[in-house]
Amino acid sequence: MDFDLTDDQRLLTESITRLLADQYAFDQRKAILKSSQGWSPALWGKYAELGLLGLPIAEEHGGFGGGAVEVMLLMQVFGRHLVLEPYLATVVLGGTAIRLAGDAGQKGEILPAIASGAMKLAFAHYEREARYDIADVQTTATPKDGGFVLEGAKSVVLHGDCADRLIVSARTAGGRDDAEGISLFLVDAGAEGVARRGYPLRDGTRAAELSLSGVRVPASALLGERDNALPVIERVVEAGIAATAAEVVGAMEAMQAMTLEYLKTRQQFGRPIGENQALQHRAAEMLVALEQGRSMAMLASMMVEEPDAAERARSISMAKVGVGQAGRFVSQQAIQLHGGIGMTDEYAVGHFFRRVMVIEHLFGDTDWHLDRLADQVA
Repeated sequence: MDFDLTDDQRLLTESITRLLADQYAFDQRKAILKSSQGWSPALWGKYAELGLLGLPIAEEHGGFGGGAVEVMLLMQVFGRHLVLEPYLATVVLGGTAIRLAGDAGQKGEILPAIASGAMKLAFAHYEREARYDIADVQTTATPKDGGFVLEGAKSVVLHGDCADRLIVSARTAGGRDDAEGISLFLVDAGAEGVARRGYPLRDGTRAAELSLSGVRVPASALLGERDNALPVIERVVEAGIAATAAEVVGAMEAMQAMTLEYLKTRQQFGRPIGENQALQHRAAEMLVALEQGRSMAMLASMMVEEPDAAERARSISMAKVGVGQAGRFVSQQAIQLHGGIGMTDEYAVGHFFRRVMVIEHLFGDTDWHLDRLADQVA
């Protein structure tokens, strides 16, 4: 298998690296965090100008026509700079749902708006009682007057506070845990009956609690096949896992580089602490874990388009576990080797640690995916 980048992929990586190196230094990121949005609309516009928002969108809809590999390369660079903009929520999660389930009209309206930066989406699926079970949906959509009325609540909706439209899962048939009977709906964020409470996650990225009370939507708001949205939801979650796995790789690269530099420059008893052989071994173990995580992130990206659902789910769970374990190890070692400074907000390594820990709990944590894999071989 050829792992060399194409010219277009190399150009993509170089262009976004230059942009973020110039405008996403650690102090600049802290300023963005303190802004009212918690992310930069100006940079969002630059992403649109560079074609990053249309990266996985077909050219016929104003996109770049890339795939999971291009998204992986982009997310690795984002991970190295701790990017705060709603790329995962809008382009990866929301865009995947529209591409997989949208009809021609929905795709023609929404995908070009995503690519141009004019529309932000949020994927409102998980509920408090469900933990990581994606079939556990209690929000309901009741047919009425030719449309539907939505009732329920969604939790930890990534960038749900700034989204223009929400992709909401709701039960149109069946019981709470039934695989069938779930549908997806496009809901205007400002619709009557929609209430959002935004807040920062532990790593500074934004999320929202969503309440739906008597929200009326037309029949045209149905996204995909009624009662059969679970396969689409699975694909959206898998795309999210692949993208965040790549982001963790980028974060690990940054932590590895910062730790090596610190070992070379931190003096103790008149000598760099990096001359200590035990610390050299720990740095080498960090590198091994990083490369193991990189391999698993590549596996996830390659399997996103796998047509066999069972094989795709198994491989992506394996990748989620592998990247989660590698990310935790590298993050912990980076903090410990930096000593007390690694725990301060004034130093970047602690921010990388928090981002990696938040990602580990998105879309099912390491233990949950280990149990899932065990169930498949039991």
